[in-house]
Amino acid sequence: MTYVFFAVAVVGVYLLGAVPFAFLIARAHGKDLRTIGSGNIGATNLARAVGRKWGYLGFALDVLKGLAPMAVVGGVVGVPDDPLHLSLWLLVGIAAILGHVFPVYLRFRGGKGVATSFGVALGLWPYFTLGAGIALAVWIAVVLLWRYVSLASICAAVAFPVALILGMVAVPGWHPTNLWPLLIAAVAIPLLVILRHRENIRRLATGTESRIGHRERGR
Repeated sequence: MTYVFFAVAVVGVYLLGAVPFAFLIARAHGKDLRTIGSGNIGATNLARAVGRKWGYLGFALDVLKGLAPMAVVGGVVGVPDDPLHLSLWLLVGIAAILGHVFPVYLRFRGGKGVATSFGVALGLWPYFTLGAGIALAVWIAVVLLWRYVSLASICAAVAFPVALILGMVAVPGWHPTNLWPLLIAAVAIPLLVILRHRENIRRLATGTESRIGHRERGR
């Protein structure tokens, strides 16, 4: 029964994660995000296209695509502490992220996964939640210092697995022998986020990436 539940959850969560909220909000305003700025269907491009408040809404909805399924599944099956059930719980979160990044509704051309990954991390209590908070703090600090959304997202992605490793060292009962699926996911998910920012990395290297407050290329 447990395996059937997780199989259904993975498929359902992928389809939910694939809903392109930012794209739909822009279309409701008569605009196609794929033809604006970076062409990305994320919250940054949405803010550029129709205004900052709509960008915040798109970001919140993308976070919820990751947070809500993780919270619901955790509530139904409980918080696991063994590798098998941790892996199944992680698969639900990964399905949400892959849905956002590779949405079936838009021919698998989606966003960069930052907000949805953040939501997944918040919902994977308690193991990823603290790391998500630290990653958010890093994101805010980088934005305030250098005003690059893309650089902030990359730095937050790097900070996340470091925070998890520190948690395993500091928190009693967090043993890598039981939580090794978390370590794999904590590296794999940020790596996907960084890979999705490869064009931004090229622009950062050449000094052509846009800052907040200027005409942005998005994240």
